[in-house]
Amino acid sequence: MNIHECLVENLNENLASLVVSGPKGNAVVSKIKVRPVRIKSEIKFQATEYIGTKVIHNNYDLEEAISYLEDRIVNNFKQCQIINSGKTTTILVSKKGKVNISSKKTPEKLKFEKEINLEHNKAKKYLLPEGEAVPFLVDLGVMTTDGKVIKAKYDKFRQINRFLEFIQDILPALPGDREITILDFGCGKSYLTFAVYYYLRVLNDYDVKIIGLDLKEDVIDKCNRYAQKYDYDKLTFLKGDIADYEGVSQVDMVITLHACDTATDYALFKAIKWNASVILSVPCCQHELNAQISNNILKPVLKYGILKERISALLTDGIRAELLEENGYKTDILEFIDMEHTPKNLLIRGVKTCKKHLTEENNVHALLNEINVNQTLDKLLKEEL
Repeated sequence: MNIHECLVENLNENLASLVVSGPKGNAVVSKIKVRPVRIKSEIKFQATEYIGTKVIHNNYDLEEAISYLEDRIVNNFKQCQIINSGKTTTILVSKKGKVNISSKKTPEKLKFEKEINLEHNKAKKYLLPEGEAVPFLVDLGVMTTDGKVIKAKYDKFRQINRFLEFIQDILPALPGDREITILDFGCGKSYLTFAVYYYLRVLNDYDVKIIGLDLKEDVIDKCNRYAQKYDYDKLTFLKGDIADYEGVSQVDMVITLHACDTATDYALFKAIKWNASVILSVPCCQHELNAQISNNILKPVLKYGILKERISALLTDGIRAELLEENGYKTDILEFIDMEHTPKNLLIRGVKTCKKHLTEENNVHALLNEINVNQTLDKLLKEEL
């Protein structure tokens, strides 16, 4: 039996484990794991490549998976172990390219574990699980009354749960000895506002008050009716702009999702002034920098409109993150599931550390001078000083 025949025999839905290891020479990929997954009722094979601290996932049909693995095993690795419900097969490749294939019976324990793994492929555990009706998700058209997620709203359901994972990550940064105040600017239909309240107060019994701000009065009225209907007594929606809002003196978390252009800067500035413990921001429509950016070195690239737009958007969010760092926040830029499937899916997360991070190495002001930009958040912070 050769490698191709071995893969043909073993790659099926009964595959429990396939691990390619022992990279040759200067191979970038250190290990590959392959498992069967069900995608739209079809069996595919998901290959996970490990490159340093990164992992890359790709899904292949059977023929593609066989071709991919055969090439990798022959050219880049020394061994491959395959476990299925009947046997364990080991492929060894010597330095001179000689192939040795051996098999032995798979232990009963691994057969049982395989059944568990197949079930895991079919259902992901969410913080708001499927099958359990959540009142606001029913009224907002995401779920049916029996807890089934409506197919057309499944991306929204995933987005809500992904955002709650961000909330879960920052809980240690919030005060535990008093009421937590959260302000959500640009709350819109408030899927995420309701989700945060439900997750923190209803499911986990946090003492939390959430204020949702939006400029659309009809949206605010509708959201307040829902909050009253569910008896969410510490969830309030108000018409207003975060730049002018003075209704509270202390805010622990500021959320701003898709605040257009410089509205994000005003929200971040307000959060810094409030000394908020946590900032979660998904910016949108970064026009300001796009209209100003000018740099001789970048000129050959900036002449292409679409590249200029994307570079401007990335620079804008990088500048915002650095300005948060300067003002005492540990800042990360993370990928966020975006409902519109656009490139605007980055989330800026800032957690207050009380340590300012201005150094020569990360001096964002030198960057602003280099690209000839007067950025709103930077300007607001300078005026405050």
